[in-house]
Amino acid sequence: MAADKSIRILRIGHRFVRDYRTLTHLCLVSRALGAEAVYLEEIDDGLLEGIREVTEAWGGDFQVLKVPSWKSAVSEAKKEGRTVVHLTMYGMPLQDKVGELRKSQKLLVAVGGPKVPAEAYQLSDYNVAVTSQPHSEIAALAIVLHELQEGEELKKEFGPAKMKIIPSEKGKKVEKLT
Repeated sequence: MAADKSIRILRIGHRFVRDYRTLTHLCLVSRALGAEAVYLEEIDDGLLEGIREVTEAWGGDFQVLKVPSWKSAVSEAKKEGRTVVHLTMYGMPLQDKVGELRKSQKLLVAVGGPKVPAEAYQLSDYNVAVTSQPHSEIAALAIVLHELQEGEELKKEFGPAKMKIIPSEKGKKVEKLT
């Protein structure tokens, strides 16, 4: 991934109490696969603390940021010159649009849950589908982040970190760095 590529994630339609684990996984996948931030309308202190602890222990520069509304996040992203990509199973096939999307240096990837407002489809620059079948929005996000970065995110070095996994054929090896 080019050093100047900036990818941020926006969660649309989150219901914190019901979707706590989903939201945690959305943040973890975003962080691990190269996004620099996730925007949320609702943030629980436990989620913030958990993601902060992961980032502190495993390295990287990742943020969970509160926004007044998903629409304000989209508006701000457009002012920053970001391409707004809405992930939806109703969108155009990713494989048909990924070449265009890779040209963007700044992206906001909007990930919806149930009942995404119709306005989200209109305000987005692209409505993209990983598949036109019901599926996990987290899996779709992982695939999109991978495709946008052509696999380069898998080589990313996270630092400063307190721990680092040492790849192993069998077992678990973790090196403590500090």
